Amino acid sequence: MGPLTGYRVLEFASIGPIPLCGMLLADLGAEVIRIDRTGDTDLGVRRDPAFEYTGRGKRSIAVNLKHAEGVQTLLGLVKQADVLIEGFRPGVMERLGLGPDVCLATQPRLVYGRLTGWGQQGPLSSAAGHDMNFLAVTGALDAIGTRGGPPVAPLNLVGDFAGGSLFLALGIAAALASPQDRGRGQVIDAAITDGVSAMMASIHGQVEAGTWPTGRGEHLIGGGAPWNAAYETADGLYVTVCPIEQRFFDILLDKLEIDPATMPDRMDRAHWPAWQQRFEAVFRSRTRAAWRDLLEGTDACFAPVLSAAEARAHPQATRRQMFVVHEGKTQPAPAPRFSGTPATLGSPPVLRAGQHSLEVLQSCEFSAAEIDRLLASGAVVETAAPT
Repeated sequence: MGPLTGYRVLEFASIGPIPLCGMLLADLGAEVIRIDRTGDTDLGVRRDPAFEYTGRGKRSIAVNLKHAEGVQTLLGLVKQADVLIEGFRPGVMERLGLGPDVCLATQPRLVYGRLTGWGQQGPLSSAAGHDMNFLAVTGALDAIGTRGGPPVAPLNLVGDFAGGSLFLALGIAAALASPQDRGRGQVIDAAITDGVSAMMASIHGQVEAGTWPTGRGEHLIGGGAPWNAAYETADGLYVTVCPIEQRFFDILLDKLEIDPATMPDRMDRAHWPAWQQRFEAVFRSRTRAAWRDLLEGTDACFAPVLSAAEARAHPQATRRQMFVVHEGKTQPAPAPRFSGTPATLGSPPVLRAGQHSLEVLQSCEFSAAEIDRLLASGAVVETAAPT
């Protein structure tokens, strides 16, 4: 039912942003076939694969790319595909004999999505790296943290998933929808550093204008302003207040019973420490639950800091059905929402590399004789369920 129903995606198994990108495409209706390595039956993770939600909605085929027929098998799959996504270092797919030139010659309308940290070119393109490295070199990490403290990693949400997975998914959707390229494939070079830099457009505008503060924790949206911050409550938990606009700030002061006449000008940075101390004292006077009763749902721009487990039960999450129970497991629902082509969860996460090898070959129009030969030779492996 999703908007990408009818498209077939080949996802080369890896960690990090590629699995999430594949999950997003699957959630939106695409048929996603994950290409796993033979012998990697534990999927390369130490967690229970039943809870690896980025593996949902996919089928797995295990192919031995060192086998003489392994590459040819992959090219047979490419011939039946609309999209290919891979997250290897530059040159790896070419060395495997599955680079863009070969794949586009096999399937001229293929959208070939490449996702790396540094991009396909540049002095760092072949260097190893992870999320914090990519955030560090873009200037994003330098701005995240408290005044006088070290940079703080925002999990791997900003780099891997926002700058990587989402930008690649956006590129794929745009390429598939492009009227001038319809029926003609192309290569998407998505780099996490590119994506994060694009997301920092407004910040770079301030840098260019000379209005971006150089100190960490100094900018209003970066935690510098006392009215855009998190505060500890009486029970050791935390709440956030972000009433940046004056009308919302006035509501917060009224709810906190703070007379603005007793406080200095809030827009004067020299007075921010005084505001900080006042808010700290006030919020420590009640529990998080008490502050929720008083402030949640008002225009004071308030929200409690919830754990991931608590977030599932929040009334906003339950009303929006942001989490769904699928195959007995609670997990995030597909996003965004579509009025005409609603997305729904497909199959549960892949449990074994090669779990669907036979099924995939059949659906991609391999003959019975070809399938028998590939399975017998070990070029493709079908992994049986554990007894």
